[in-house]
Amino acid sequence: MRLTVAQALVRFLAEQWSERDGVEQRLIEGCFGIFGHGNVAGVGQALAERGAGLGDPLPYYLARNEQAMVHTAVGFAKTRNRLSTFACTTSIGPGATNMVTGAALATINRLPVLLLPGDIFATRAAGAVLQELEDPRSYDVSVNDCLRPVSRFFDRINRPEQLPSALMAAMRVLTDPAETGAVTIALPQDVQAEAYDWPVELFERRVWHVARPVPDSAAVERAVEAIKASRRPLIVAGGGVIYSEAWEELTALAEAYGIPVGETQAGKGVLPYDHPCAVGAIGHTGTAAANAIAREADLVIGVGTRYTDFTTASRTLFAEGVRFVNLNVAAFDAAKHAAVMLVGDAREGLALLDLGDWKADPGWTSRAAELGRAWQAEVSELYDGDGLTQPVMLGVLNEVAGTDGVVVNAAGSMPGDLHKLWRASDPKAYHVEYGYSCMGYEIAGGLGVKLAAPEREVFVLVGDGSYLMMAQEIATAVQEGVKLIVVIVDNHGFASIGNLSESVGARRLGTAYRMRTSGGRLDGEYLPVDLAANAASLGADVLRATDRASLRGALVKAREATTTTVVHVETVPGPSPDTTAWWDVPIAETSMTPELRERYEEAKRDQRPYL
Repeated sequence: MRLTVAQALVRFLAEQWSERDGVEQRLIEGCFGIFGHGNVAGVGQALAERGAGLGDPLPYYLARNEQAMVHTAVGFAKTRNRLSTFACTTSIGPGATNMVTGAALATINRLPVLLLPGDIFATRAAGAVLQELEDPRSYDVSVNDCLRPVSRFFDRINRPEQLPSALMAAMRVLTDPAETGAVTIALPQDVQAEAYDWPVELFERRVWHVARPVPDSAAVERAVEAIKASRRPLIVAGGGVIYSEAWEELTALAEAYGIPVGETQAGKGVLPYDHPCAVGAIGHTGTAAANAIAREADLVIGVGTRYTDFTTASRTLFAEGVRFVNLNVAAFDAAKHAAVMLVGDAREGLALLDLGDWKADPGWTSRAAELGRAWQAEVSELYDGDGLTQPVMLGVLNEVAGTDGVVVNAAGSMPGDLHKLWRASDPKAYHVEYGYSCMGYEIAGGLGVKLAAPEREVFVLVGDGSYLMMAQEIATAVQEGVKLIVVIVDNHGFASIGNLSESVGARRLGTAYRMRTSGGRLDGEYLPVDLAANAASLGADVLRATDRASLRGALVKAREATTTTVVHVETVPGPSPDTTAWWDVPIAETSMTPELRERYEEAKRDQRPYL
């Protein structure tokens, strides 16, 4: 079959499917694209030829920013438990390099996305090409090489014959639970338009079976032995529990043996917030309940977690001498902290942990339940507080979101408060990107969530700092008729980093949106920026809230709406749950606040290697 490289690519992607547990779905749901000279005559022409409408095999979506469209693909993939994603195509140059941040986010979070940037001429006949980086050390370098370190697979198609093997490798990585992340296939613009005689089998329907690897039986025996030797075990549930859809197995294990469960950002929602075994969020953004239990545990059972510094409180959270049992589909993560390794699927591995008549110490189980109840009482107090503080705002939003709501967030102070306070109704009700914690993810990621789960109400929670970095996908949502509820929380700057700045002696420099005064400092009046008006200019309906009652009314009205609606609210300072665990942010050894360095060095003495 004679087709151009780009036509072959589009035809191939339209025939790829994933399968797990007997359920099949499209692996590549569609293609986001912004066109320029590096891809319009190749991938753009191929998509146009195939129709590219929503009823066509590979629908096309117009994005406004290249980084944002990768975020949308990631939000979609996360909601679909990594079984389906989008392709993203750009021109060479700034379009391609704009995707680097999104690629890093995808790879760090172990979420699949396919990137198709245009590239320079393989023949080099037309160099130097517009937007080409000329590297005097080699003619074989383009800006797309920036994507190599943040991609799980990278290839450049310099000849048509190279395309089939690259595509097969790309699909393999996208569907490998242990290896997935950003996959980049760089497409020189002359090669995209070059015709070739392809084998017809390349375009046959192909199903990629997503495995559920079973842990080694000897490893299971070692894990069971380690758990039975403990009296005060704790389960740390990560994102792998949700991607594997293993929450029922985890709940059964916790209930059967009286093991408390703490949740990472990615694992939040695996247990109902009021479950007797639930001690809530763990780590630097964790609850007092979970962190108290973590400090006393003699065994930590990590399920689907990669133990970030926030989860371990920069390796100060768990007791000295604690042992680890790690169940993870990735051996890299299962081996962390010299653990008893269970390499395999979370659902399959949990089902194999038969502990017989063993149970955790009854006093341990009841203490965890008591701490969990006490924490929820504190959450209720914060939700019912005075003034429109951030916890009060979250309480109103949590109520209106109901059982079908999904909250989306990524950066600022809100991930911390959400992790501690949000009462998730189910494992898909909480969508906080905290692997990269990328400002600007929220609206674009929320669009991906809604595309993946149109039956749910999606509440995008975005601070004014993140909003100003990337708000333009509101226009994409409006264009596509995809309803989002976007809550802009305006506190005139970077409040989270402002607090951190003050705590490390940096005096909140550059963290408030204020005018520069005659003294030369940025300490004047707040900027006269109207974010609500900006959102309206992008096509959204806008509601403003100034107190608890008007906020609740606006959110209810937004739920009832059929189009993208933005609710603008200004929060006020107020009580927020204390951080009960440390985070390692180095303090300057020589500064005007030596007491900060002294406290830092004192806290750092509690760091442990967990070997």
